[in-house]
Amino acid sequence: MRLAIIKLSALGDIVHASFLPQIIKKEYPHITIDWFVEQRFSDILENNPYIDNIIAVNLKDNKNNLSKEIKKIYSYKKNDYDMSIDLQGLIKSASIAKILGNGCGFDKNSIREKLASFFYKKKFFIPYEENVILRNYMLTCKCLNFKININNIKDKEKSLFYTNKNLNKILQYISKNKKNILLVMGSSWESKVYPKEKYLSIIKQIDANFLLSWGSQKEKKDALFISKNSNAVLLENMSLDELKALIDSCDLVIGGDSGPTHMAWALNKPSITIFGPTPKDRNTFKTNINLTVDCKKKINPLKLDKNDMCIKNINENIIIKLINKLLYG
Repeated sequence: MRLAIIKLSALGDIVHASFLPQIIKKEYPHITIDWFVEQRFSDILENNPYIDNIIAVNLKDNKNNLSKEIKKIYSYKKNDYDMSIDLQGLIKSASIAKILGNGCGFDKNSIREKLASFFYKKKFFIPYEENVILRNYMLTCKCLNFKININNIKDKEKSLFYTNKNLNKILQYISKNKKNILLVMGSSWESKVYPKEKYLSIIKQIDANFLLSWGSQKEKKDALFISKNSNAVLLENMSLDELKALIDSCDLVIGGDSGPTHMAWALNKPSITIFGPTPKDRNTFKTNINLTVDCKKKINPLKLDKNDMCIKNINENIIIKLINKLLYG
């Protein structure tokens, strides 16, 4: 049996789906799994022993050579997939499922781009408002016809993997005497970023080795502000492979609703995700070690307001209490 998983982007969405290959192979040990993903995010899937082939495409950033990319996708039709599961639910990703054959995905009442559902041979209703990790899992179970068991998520193994070549670089930042806490400085929207001044307040009240990760110049500027006013360590810009190794070496990850923060869940590491204008119950899977803080307001996932800056009003003392709960009992 050969399966194509289609989850092109974005980083956090891919992380949320990364546990699926291990669950699929428990049900079908001899299945071959190919994962179609946008080139710039492909490294997040590298070294995963449950994925047989990572097939990187460049549909978003290569519009001038779109026909070339489409021909590339058509070339994989020869793999004769028994099923192509589209976890993205977009017309673009559904088109790939159609090309590869035997497409399976969400029905028109479960996705924002309703036309996408017409490209699937099999389709299922799973509410768009449902938790994204559960949505991925439930669709996979329905497509492959195996029983839904929530313990498969609760008891999952790590679902992100990295090479040991980066460990020496990472370990220079890791303290042997204090707890290591990684602060993720950025996110895709400004309204999902916790204020640098409040991060600084947390650092000054917790005796730990704080590390500051960043991915843009704006994020680096905020990290510099914190490092200049505290003992927090400004990290160099890291590759996805290095970031996986770093998170796996830390005791706790704190950040907004972003890919790097969600990577802690995928690596079975403690985390505190701070939610502003996005719904916490939909965008993360809460466990005993993966906790959330939000603005205490109802968020409609179909009507997100990128300009809602309520995250600025979240009291840092709430986060400090959770840090003490997770790390110091």
